[in-house]
Amino acid sequence: MPCPPLRRTAIATDHALQQAYDALAARYDASRGLFDIQPVLDAFYSQLPAGSGALLDLGCGAGEPVAKGFVERGWDVTGVDFSASMLALAARYVPAMRTILADMREVAFATGQFDAVTAIYSLFHVPCAEHPALFARIHDWLRPGGRLLFTYATVDYTGAERFDGWKPFLGQRLYYSHTTPEALREQLEAARLRPETLTLRDIGGERFLWVTATRD
Repeated sequence: MPCPPLRRTAIATDHALQQAYDALAARYDASRGLFDIQPVLDAFYSQLPAGSGALLDLGCGAGEPVAKGFVERGWDVTGVDFSASMLALAARYVPAMRTILADMREVAFATGQFDAVTAIYSLFHVPCAEHPALFARIHDWLRPGGRLLFTYATVDYTGAERFDGWKPFLGQRLYYSHTTPEALREQLEAARLRPETLTLRDIGGERFLWVTATRD
């Protein structure tokens, strides 16, 4: 079984998650210093072509440090988030970023529009059963050779090999969904995204899988 059975009412769950992020936006922003992901971003930068490009940041939140770092390198950045409170912070911190208030599963972009796509601490809020379709869309949005970087939950965070449920975070309850790393690799390959690295990292006391992949 590649993904846990979906035990949820989609609209109710999506709305609850959106409300949770709106409610915790200020607290999340204040805690950003606890999660030093700069070494991961620096490694990702080194894998990208020299010069500027176009980045899509799915679940961009307040825009720091991911979108801001790319903007400072001259990239054209588009950020997608379904939390209006998070995007209000992004407008303050990264005014050069183009933002879209939407669910990452519902946005549409041109084929080959982006050189890179990131989804940091966001993709695991999408039901695992919907990941294959999202990966296929990311493949289409990336140019040939384009790179993907995202974080993924595992048993180290949820306590289960496959998980579909809610966990507390900064005074709110957030929805998480994931399968095994092996099944994740198969999902990426089926979407013609070649997995490059799947690395468990403990950042800020939270252990997630950091994944890079390339569009063939």
